[in-house]
Amino acid sequence: MATPGQTSRARRGATRAVLSIAGSDSGGGAGIQADLKAFARCGVHGMTAITAITAQNTLGVTTVHPVPADVVLAQVRSVLGDIGVDAVKVGMLGTADVARAVASAIDELPAGTPVVVDPVMVSESGARLLDREAHRTLVEEILPRATVLTPNVPEARVLAGASEPGSGEDAEAEALARAVLALGPQIVVLTGGHRERAIDLFIDSADPASTISIDGPRHADGAAHGSGCTHSSVLAAQLALGRSPLEAARVARELAGEAVARGLREIGGGPGPVDVLDLKRMRGA
Repeated sequence: MATPGQTSRARRGATRAVLSIAGSDSGGGAGIQADLKAFARCGVHGMTAITAITAQNTLGVTTVHPVPADVVLAQVRSVLGDIGVDAVKVGMLGTADVARAVASAIDELPAGTPVVVDPVMVSESGARLLDREAHRTLVEEILPRATVLTPNVPEARVLAGASEPGSGEDAEAEALARAVLALGPQIVVLTGGHRERAIDLFIDSADPASTISIDGPRHADGAAHGSGCTHSSVLAAQLALGRSPLEAARVARELAGEAVARGLREIGGGPGPVDVLDLKRMRGA
């Protein structure tokens, strides 16, 4: 049964609404800030349930303050009770209590709501964003509830329990994708940013023997902070707009790649943020 918010939103028009359950990046490059930009780029209304407040910039993360689990759940329920959701993106969880609250929140979504999980574990600067108990809860409670899981190669290695790093190339990537798929998500999109060739791998539990490569150019001179958040948020937005998971994954690869190519290298003293909105075009430069 649709919530009152969903029913009224459907009557008002065709604008889709997507919820990001993730952490806040004070530097504006990743987390919910990146998610909201990606949602806007896709033409959907973005909403947030903040799981943690981080003090960070392009140089790194200095402080992480988890939001109490009951407050995270209250944010989700507030959105569901009025606006409703057409898709959900899950990013940084931080603690086991928050992860359990998010699992409960997913169970309260209307049946069939797509849930895209970006398993955020370590920031690009190396700061750990997920404690050990939360990691276990992510695997046991969140991954089996995911429609699409979008790990990069290092994240997939951790999730799969790989003892030794491999090359990240075709044989290992396919093995990692299948190993992570076995943890319960319906679909895995293994992103290619950490591979020699920037190829995403798509694998569906409906046909686990088959993998589909999603190719695209590598932009070595771009800026990639927030690229994973952007990719998963675009994918969630495309599912909300009615695209199939494979179509959504292709669009996500394309738009995230463009955002890296336009990356704002002039912002801050470290790796700059991606630019999914094309700010240069917007300001007429």
